[in-house]
Amino acid sequence: MPRPVRVAIVGAGPAGIYAADALLKSGLATEPGVSIDLLERLPAPFGLIRYGVAPDHPRIKGIVTALHQVLDKPQVRLFGNVGYPDDIGLDDLHRFYDAVVFATGADADRELDIPGSELDGSYGAADFVSWYDGHPDVPRSWPLEAERVAVLGVGNVALDVARILAKTADELLPTEIPPNVHTGLIANRAVEVHVFGRRGPAQAKFSPMELRELDHSPTIEVIVDPEDIDYDDGSIATRRGNKQADMVAATLENWAIRDVGDRPHRLFLHFFESPVEILGADGRVAALRTERTGLDGTGNVTGTGEYRDWDVQAVYRAVGYRSAELPKLPFDPLSATVPHEAGRVLEAGAPLPSTYVTGWVKRGPVGLIGHTKGDANETVACLVADHRAGRLRTAEVPAEEAVPAFLAERGVEFTTWEGWLRLDAHERALGAREGRERVKVVAREEMLRAGAADA
Repeated sequence: MPRPVRVAIVGAGPAGIYAADALLKSGLATEPGVSIDLLERLPAPFGLIRYGVAPDHPRIKGIVTALHQVLDKPQVRLFGNVGYPDDIGLDDLHRFYDAVVFATGADADRELDIPGSELDGSYGAADFVSWYDGHPDVPRSWPLEAERVAVLGVGNVALDVARILAKTADELLPTEIPPNVHTGLIANRAVEVHVFGRRGPAQAKFSPMELRELDHSPTIEVIVDPEDIDYDDGSIATRRGNKQADMVAATLENWAIRDVGDRPHRLFLHFFESPVEILGADGRVAALRTERTGLDGTGNVTGTGEYRDWDVQAVYRAVGYRSAELPKLPFDPLSATVPHEAGRVLEAGAPLPSTYVTGWVKRGPVGLIGHTKGDANETVACLVADHRAGRLRTAEVPAEEAVPAFLAERGVEFTTWEGWLRLDAHERALGAREGRERVKVVAREEMLRAGAADA
């Protein structure tokens, strides 16, 4: 009787778990069967949802419930706290598995090439998100002395950053934020947050729900300048063809015509302002310079030559994420993705046997979490087709017990799905003491202790 196909998925965020789900629903699940190991560099699963989604988005975090059901399947194992390639390399993976799927995501900031980006007080949004989400590998404190702050970008990450900066610490206390984050936010001095986009309302990449949520806080006054409400033929076509873009534009229009209220923190949404330089004094951010832009008829913009300096003491660059290069795999530095064809990794134009990608490292950091399902389905379809055509490499050591033995021999203190359930229960118990659903554990060592079998 043939043994199950052994598949390793590197990365246990949504992309990796959706790939596991697609494998479980594929023809491999019934004939000859499939055995899946998810290898995750952090001690806990769920990737972007745990460490990339703002803590005041419980509805988005509800996706964890569906992902949990996948990880609970008997054909799926989790090996957390296992890094690629330091703990297990590509040659090792191909020795133990018939196929390897990389789903490592994108968690670094894309660079913004304007003068002054290197100044103190100029931050990448991804670093700030990692701090307030309690990522174990970032510093425990964050400088929040600026009273006026600029956020560059008009996507959901920019909204998250702006909202966290504008809210009070007490508003966020009911969420799962760790104690160090709450303490840091208590010291936050920001009273004005300015979000800048170089194009118009019709081109903003906000989700309608996320945008509307800005106005739900009793402490945040959202302000839109009526002069920023402008459309050309291209913008009108965008609104007609994209329901979400139309809803976003309509929300911004409503905010632009209403009277400004008296909530203590002001959050300005600026359009047609292109950042050209971060100005400094004594090595620190002192202002942001923008150039006013105008629509060109197609929905794109051109500069007008009119410049303005904004009095801010910190700038957060939320202009996109970037995937890290994966050793021993080809990498396109321009798109920061692994070259592929429908998920099959390409090296010098030819498929790399039994090696696949899915998620943001495959297509770039665009779209919502749910869009990753399509990536996974496409990639898994190729993997299944390669198996049926006899194109997969055969693992030298396919026994399931070989992987934990290998990791133990290398001294890797790996976590398991059962360990996550213990850590989950520990975090919920910490929250229950304070009347909260959960208090997230930050330190890697504490996560490992809480997830240990003898905890």
